[in-house]
Amino acid sequence: MSKAARASLEGAVVEYRTATDDDVEVLAAMNADLIVDEGHRNEMNVAQLADRMRGWLEGEYECTIFEDDRGVVGYVLSRHDADHVNVRQLFVRRDCRRGGEGGAAIAWLRSNRWRDVPRLRIEVLTGNDRGISFWRSLGFEDYALTMELEADVESTDVGGP
Repeated sequence: MSKAARASLEGAVVEYRTATDDDVEVLAAMNADLIVDEGHRNEMNVAQLADRMRGWLEGEYECTIFEDDRGVVGYVLSRHDADHVNVRQLFVRRDCRRGGEGGAAIAWLRSNRWRDVPRLRIEVLTGNDRGISFWRSLGFEDYALTMELEADVESTDVGGP
C-alpha cells in the first residue's frame, strides 16, 4: 500500500496518507477541537492529547490524514479488529466542513484500505446530534447503547418486597 494516495473531491485534489510522529501535534490540536465539538467530558490538554495520540500510533491504531490545498483538512483514527474496523475518531476542521470531506474520507478508506473488512463500527456520544446525523447519512445504524452511572449518584433500592 502506498504511503499517500490522491483523490478528487468536487475538483479539489485530496491526498490521503498515513500519519507519522511528525503529525502528532497537529492531530492533538484537532483532537482538542473534536472533544469540544462532540461535547465530550475529556479534560486532557493538547500536550496530553499528543502523548495519547503518539501512543495510539505506536500501538494498534492507524491514522489517515486527508489534506488538500488548504493543508490538513482532517483525519480518521482507526483500529482493525477481528471482524470489523473500529473508527475511534473522525475529525474535519471547522472551516472545511459541509463540503463532503468526512464522507469522502470514509468512502476512500472503504475503497482502498478497508475493502476486505465486513463492517465498520463507531461510537457517538448520545448528545452529539450533528455527529449522529453525519454517521446516519453514511448509512450507519444503531447497534448498541452504552450506559453509565456516576459514582456520586445515590442508588435506589430496586429489589423486591
